Amino acid sequence: MTRRRISSGSRFEEEIGYSRAVVDGRDVFVSGTTGYDYAAMTIAPGVVEQCEQCFRNIAEALAEAGASLDEVVRVRFIVPQREDWEPCWPVVRRHLARARPAATLIHAGLQTDAMRIEIEVTARLPEPGSP
Repeated sequence: MTRRRISSGSRFEEEIGYSRAVVDGRDVFVSGTTGYDYAAMTIAPGVVEQCEQCFRNIAEALAEAGASLDEVVRVRFIVPQREDWEPCWPVVRRHLARARPAATLIHAGLQTDAMRIEIEVTARLPEPGSP
């Protein structure tokens, strides 16, 4: 099996030394992803908007790997402030309701104070030949 790296084009990947995602066999490991909009080089102030952007960033990496959010089997959420978690529930449900992955929530500081949520996922590529 071969390992394939996926980049979002973020300067941080090169500067720090990581990949947005790594495909290893049928497993797709997506790095912790914040609500940073790489196209606009901005981050929205609200946690719900950041959560939506996290899922857009993750979906792009998964698509490049040949998967979608429906193939997510594990998710980890990191929020610095407990009160920011519940407003994200509808966003999470909209993006992961079909997959219903195993999940963990962690309360911890993030890289900058502007970042209010970070999401990490693991997905499995569909079996070859499956619809």
